[in-house]
Amino acid sequence: MYKFGSVQKKILLTLSGGVALGFSSSPRQYYRTLRLLRKEWQKINQYNFNRSLRRLSDEKLLEEKKLSDGSFKLILTAKGKREAKILSLLGNSINFKKPKRWDGKWRLVLFDIPEKNRLFRDILREHLRTLKFLKLQHSVFISPHPFEKPIQELISLYSAHPYVRVITATNIDNETVIRRHFFKR
Repeated sequence: MYKFGSVQKKILLTLSGGVALGFSSSPRQYYRTLRLLRKEWQKINQYNFNRSLRRLSDEKLLEEKKLSDGSFKLILTAKGKREAKILSLLGNSINFKKPKRWDGKWRLVLFDIPEKNRLFRDILREHLRTLKFLKLQHSVFISPHPFEKPIQELISLYSAHPYVRVITATNIDNETVIRRHFFKR
């Protein structure tokens, strides 16, 4: 997976249709988000912005279209749209609101992804680590938090349904050790 810098992430997510604006539930939230975006964009150094655009263009994630009036337009390529979707998935998962009370269910993600799909295997592991899943075995991860939906979206994005299972369980044999890991007090 291509590692994006903070400026590159902002560019991709903004070009993908204002992901943050899409999650606004009210006009007040929409305008608040717009103000925050403007503040963030003002912090960006022009040199870094230009370098990031060049890099995204070199990676074939976006292309520049010159317009007749001398200006140009930035357009996400299919590959760029896919990467922006992955970024938005990861971002949404990280900001996913964890319930105050645990529902008593464990979420297990098991996978057996062939070597030819190694890239997806690495991406899935990275997402699971970011979501604070605990690694039980090399391809088995567990969490008490309800992250089934973001994981299923990621699996769909990569068409990896035959290789990944998401299981919700109520009991596991070494539960006390796992509980200690997640619910440190």
